Amino acid sequence: MEVIVLGYDGCLGAGLIGAVDMLKLSWLTISKDENREPISVSTASFDGQPVQDSSGRRLEVDSSITAIPASAVIVPGYLCDDGDRFLGTASIDAAAAWLRRQHALGALVCGSCSGVFLLGEAGLLDGRRCTTTWWRHDELRDRYPRADALWGASLIEDSRVVTAGGPLSWIDLCLHVIRSLYGASAAKVAADFTVVDTVPSTQFNYIPLGHLAASDPFLLKAEHIIRQAGDSPLTVLGLAHALGTSVRTLHRYLQRASGETPKRFIERIRFEAARTLLETTAHTVKRLAAGAGYADEASFRRAFSRYSGMTPGAYRRWVQARQK
Repeated sequence: MEVIVLGYDGCLGAGLIGAVDMLKLSWLTISKDENREPISVSTASFDGQPVQDSSGRRLEVDSSITAIPASAVIVPGYLCDDGDRFLGTASIDAAAAWLRRQHALGALVCGSCSGVFLLGEAGLLDGRRCTTTWWRHDELRDRYPRADALWGASLIEDSRVVTAGGPLSWIDLCLHVIRSLYGASAAKVAADFTVVDTVPSTQFNYIPLGHLAASDPFLLKAEHIIRQAGDSPLTVLGLAHALGTSVRTLHRYLQRASGETPKRFIERIRFEAARTLLETTAHTVKRLAAGAGYADEASFRRAFSRYSGMTPGAYRRWVQARQK
C-alpha cells in the first residue's frame, strides 16, 4: 500500500509533513494485525527536488512523481497571491497530469482545502461532487463549472476522488485513506491513537452568518424571507411565491449558487438562526425549535446535528468553552 503526499512550491508545510506523520503514526497502531498489508508513506515533487513551502521553508522530498505508482495520493493546500498564475505553471500542469494518470490506474486521489484546485486542473472534478474550504467555494465553482461543488461540505468522496475543506483537513483525509485501505475499525484505532475525531468536523459551525448570500441579492432576499417567517410554516412553494419565481427556477438557482435544494436551503437558514440564539440566549431547545419553524423538537434536533455535528446542548457548551 503506497501512499504519496504531493509536495510543490507554495504548499502548506504542515499539510505535507503532517500528513506523513499522521499516516505513519496510524500505521504503528494498526500494523499489529499481521493480516494487513504494510503501508509505505512517502513524499514526492514534480522533479524530485526539494520544495519551498508557503512560509519559504525548504522541504526535502523522497522522490519525483514520475517514479512511483500509488494506492492513494494526498494533495495539501497552498497559499499564493495570484491563483491563475500559480495554477498555470509547468510544474502544476505536470502534477495535474500525474494525478489524472494515478486515478486512471486505480489510486484514491485526495485534495485538502485549496489543494482541491490541483484535482480540478487534472479534470478530476468534472461531473463529480466535491468541496473545498468555505471561503474558496465561489472561486472553485467559477474555475471548474463542470464540477458539482457543494457549499460547506466537510469531506466528499465521488468515484475515488476525495475532497475536503479547511487548511487542516489533511487530518480527515489521512483517516479517510486508512478507512478506505484498511476499513472503519482501523480508522477508529488510528483516530483514538492520534487523539482526533473519527468524523470530520463540519464547516458550518465556523462560516460567518450570511457569507454565502452577501454578494448575491437573490440569496439575500431568500434568507430574509425565511428569517422573517420565524415560527410560521414555510414551504418551498411558499418561498418561491414570495420571491416571485417558480419552484423549478428556485431549485435551479439554488443548485447553481449553493449546491442545495430549496428544502435544504430553508433548513440551513433556520439552523443558522437557531445557532445564533444558542450562542446569545438561554432559550430552551424546545423554544428554539418552535422559533425556527420546526413542528417538533425531535426534528429540530436531527436537523441541527446534521449541520453542526453535535446536539444543540453540546453546541452551546462548545461555544461557551470557546468564549472562555
